Amino acid sequence: MKWRCLDRTLDLSRHGEIMGIVNVTPDSFSDGGLFATVDAALEQARRLIAEGAALIDIGGESTRPGAAEVDEAEELQRVLPVISQLAAEHPDTILSIDTCKAGVAAAAVAAGARIINDVRGFRDAEMVRVAAESGAGLVVMHMSGTPRTMQSAPAYADLHGEITGFFRGRLDALIAAGVAAEAIVFDPGIGFGKTLDHNLSILRELDRYTIADRPILLGVSRKSFLAKVTGSDRIEDRAWGTVAITAHARELGTRLHRVHEVKSNLEALRMTEAILDGVLD
Repeated sequence: MKWRCLDRTLDLSRHGEIMGIVNVTPDSFSDGGLFATVDAALEQARRLIAEGAALIDIGGESTRPGAAEVDEAEELQRVLPVISQLAAEHPDTILSIDTCKAGVAAAAVAAGARIINDVRGFRDAEMVRVAAESGAGLVVMHMSGTPRTMQSAPAYADLHGEITGFFRGRLDALIAAGVAAEAIVFDPGIGFGKTLDHNLSILRELDRYTIADRPILLGVSRKSFLAKVTGSDRIEDRAWGTVAITAHARELGTRLHRVHEVKSNLEALRMTEAILDGVLD
């Protein structure tokens, strides 16, 4: 349960970690462009780090259902100043670039990112090449379809088998390309080509998705399936559902949690670990 991210290795054998989300986009579903400027994104990242985020995930292209694609130059313009400044200010914080573009991934790592988070799961040959050459930590996510099409009647013959099969296939392909196994973590892609029933089924059986002892990263924060469960469409009403899932997921062994609200989720994570392990160190 170690995750190698360039020159840093996270030991997740006892304690999980929180990845804070910073969307440098005007059209994110979760924050409506609140952090679309460099200054606003930096302020938000600093706040999340102060609350205890060990990792910060920075994205310059929305992946909400139906989102329009952003060209590479625009995406670079959004994310590189944020990554460069944070890397200088907070060298101990592990920065992640949330992108599907090989050029953006390579430039972000050169600017100070240590993780590449690809919602398309490194299916693109150029992304695989960048992954192997960079030595960055990788988040390999499962998604059925594309952000534009993923919620158009998603269906599976074998939900769990198809996701774990995808993970095994990507693990083999990445290792064959020269990526170290310790650099890879997997994300089952809650809400990415899944119905409410699919999402809940995945959450019930998160312990089924650990492949070759690689950690799982879970991203449920503020997603629309929470509103379907709670009955409220307000984004702010999705916070405590996320906290509940963080505690539940850690009990099932999930060590990495990608969230918007760091403090409450970190407290839930540490409380669950104290109950499981009986220690507070």
